[in-house]
Amino acid sequence: QVQLVESGGGLVQAGDSLRLSCAASGRLFNSYGMGWFRQAPGKEREFVAAFSWSGGRNYADSVKGRFTISRDDTKNILYLQMNSLRPEDTALYYCAVRVRVGVDASESAYGYWGQGTQVTVSS
Repeated sequence: QVQLVESGGGLVQAGDSLRLSCAASGRLFNSYGMGWFRQAPGKEREFVAAFSWSGGRNYADSVKGRFTISRDDTKNILYLQMNSLRPEDTALYYCAVRVRVGVDASESAYGYWGQGTQVTVSS
């Protein structure tokens, strides 16, 4: 019943900016927040940023100061503003709902994953 749809990815050059969106449908009861993860070819999926309903935000060290996670409560959309993009940011970006109590940077705390949106940064 819960569906997440990411959008906003694309092909950009190093130094450019993108804003990813994650539209949520369905009822998100008993959740603790939402987050963004990414997976590059040949690598495991890694944590990018988390937004907690309690008000906290958490970022991976690799994106801190460049990326900003936010949410539009009226539209039920999660955003990831990405500035100063680098080639190493190239990955398939996923949004997810945190459905369990635990470390918000851990995949095990999340469920209801979206299909992903591709971000490719050329040098």
